[in-house]
Amino acid sequence: MDNQRQPSSAPSFPSPRPPRAAAFFDLDKTVIAKSSALAFSRPLYRGGLINRRAVLKSAYAQFVFLAGGADHDQMEKMREYLSSLCRGWNVQLVREIVAETLYDLIDPLIYDEAASLIEEHHAAGRDVVIVSSSGSELVEPIGEMLGADHVIATRMAEVDGCYTGEIDFYAYAGNKAVAIRALAEIEGYDLEQSYAYSDSATDLPLLEAVGRPYAVNPDRALRREAQAREWPVLVFDRPVQLKQRSSSLRVSSRPVLAAAAVGAAATAAGLVWYAARRRNTSA
Repeated sequence: MDNQRQPSSAPSFPSPRPPRAAAFFDLDKTVIAKSSALAFSRPLYRGGLINRRAVLKSAYAQFVFLAGGADHDQMEKMREYLSSLCRGWNVQLVREIVAETLYDLIDPLIYDEAASLIEEHHAAGRDVVIVSSSGSELVEPIGEMLGADHVIATRMAEVDGCYTGEIDFYAYAGNKAVAIRALAEIEGYDLEQSYAYSDSATDLPLLEAVGRPYAVNPDRALRREAQAREWPVLVFDRPVQLKQRSSSLRVSSRPVLAAAAVGAAATAAGLVWYAARRRNTSA
């Protein structure tokens, strides 16, 4: 009998995870009915961070934003105003004010149609990502409330626990597309099979980055583009409190919020930061 050793069978390795799809949602006028940044002007006033003149100016900016959609120049002026306004603010105090007033201010503004879409995407096994030019201090807890898996938002520079007035990353226009491509590389998303929703023509780079773009409550410029490209147009007009609807929005019992730098893929836009909230999975 031949005592020669027989070759053993090749070791088996798990198959690589197939690409997944994701759904990317702009926040203001897409998921909620107002500007998230401007909605907090009164609580910030009561907290002693801004004066009455700033509250009135924020109210006017909110009107411009809602009336016809702020164009690129208006958004740039708004960014400059808000970043200079918060110079010297204590970061922890801002987070506390947001946490105390979040549900009273934001919950009544969430579109029922957007909440249903988030539920549908999760039911289909897709991650949901909120992508907003508002600050991470506002967007992270809103994303948590909505059960989002990840958040991409503007991040203000901080020194010794206070804002400097400078911006580390501005999640606006083309930067949104850079950020979602970097996140897709990390998470293994197939962008061609992914969805994106926005109301503004400034988000064309975001919408162009996915295979399934949707215009939601579009401004005039985005409506023209959507018609020319034959993109679906959705109308969301039913703000409703989450507690008043039969909601299955996922809220983790052990949320993990972490800020992480997205690597070399995002160097063209500087440091891209995102807050990741991973779903709890059974072992």
